[in-house]
Amino acid sequence: MSKIPPPLTKGATIGITAPSGFMALEQMSACIDTLQEWGYTVKLGDTTHSQSSNYFSDADHERRIDLQRFLDDPSVEAILCARGGYGISRIIDQLDFQALRKHPKWIIGFSDITVLHSQLWQEYGIAGLHAPMAAAFNPDGPGHASLATLQAALAGEPSSYTVAAHPYNRVGHAKGALVGGNLTLLAHCIGTPSELKTKKTILFLEDVGEYLYNVDRMLQQLKRSGKLARLAGLVVGGFTDLKDTPRPFGKDVYEIIRDAVSGYEYPVCYDFPVSHGADNVALKHGVLHALRVEREEVRLEERIKK
Repeated sequence: MSKIPPPLTKGATIGITAPSGFMALEQMSACIDTLQEWGYTVKLGDTTHSQSSNYFSDADHERRIDLQRFLDDPSVEAILCARGGYGISRIIDQLDFQALRKHPKWIIGFSDITVLHSQLWQEYGIAGLHAPMAAAFNPDGPGHASLATLQAALAGEPSSYTVAAHPYNRVGHAKGALVGGNLTLLAHCIGTPSELKTKKTILFLEDVGEYLYNVDRMLQQLKRSGKLARLAGLVVGGFTDLKDTPRPFGKDVYEIIRDAVSGYEYPVCYDFPVSHGADNVALKHGVLHALRVEREEVRLEERIKK
């Protein structure tokens, strides 16, 4: 059973840290202002205003300390990761989750934060929020249209999403823990403590900037390692800014995914609004959900255990 962090009340403190790639503080100003408008107090980690001159927000040691401080601080009731990119894998094995296990709090983010969500759910059953990060709060930021879903999730509202049918959908009903995230990171986690066990789960996938052949390769990695064989259901999100080779791969991304799961019978939906693009609704990672893929529409909703 998942440990679901409690809803935030007005005045609750959200810590912002950058555990992966660098993001300038001025790019976070809209995020800070909006969280305060929602009624929350914001506490900034040191990595939000570091003087880093390379890809990372700071050195591994400093990023780990900054995130650890918020994990341990009882006054911080949720942690919003400023951005993804790359970096969690370099520090996650040195993090101590004892305080978080005793007092779960929402960790908010996606992309590289997939590694953190996966390990926290797999090892400790702690739910996370796969949701927009700081850039989305800027008016032209990816995921800006989905901010209301993050606000609702933080306030404790059960999630419920209805989307249009897609021609590739495979109809059916499923129930299970909703897990997943970025395809690249899920494949990267195989063979590590962050590897997801996907049996009887509803798996969701998204990615950005990959070559089509590499998407196929990563799906084959999931398939060969048994991650696709015994799912309850599959939710396929957006795959944005994809690239092809000079000699075309010969299939688009949804055709690649459809072929990869053609031998299974569980329900599958495509074009769900979770992505690095304009639509990126908040999903409660590790929480029980019901998926209904009908011919006319798709519905994904959180199930509340009574």
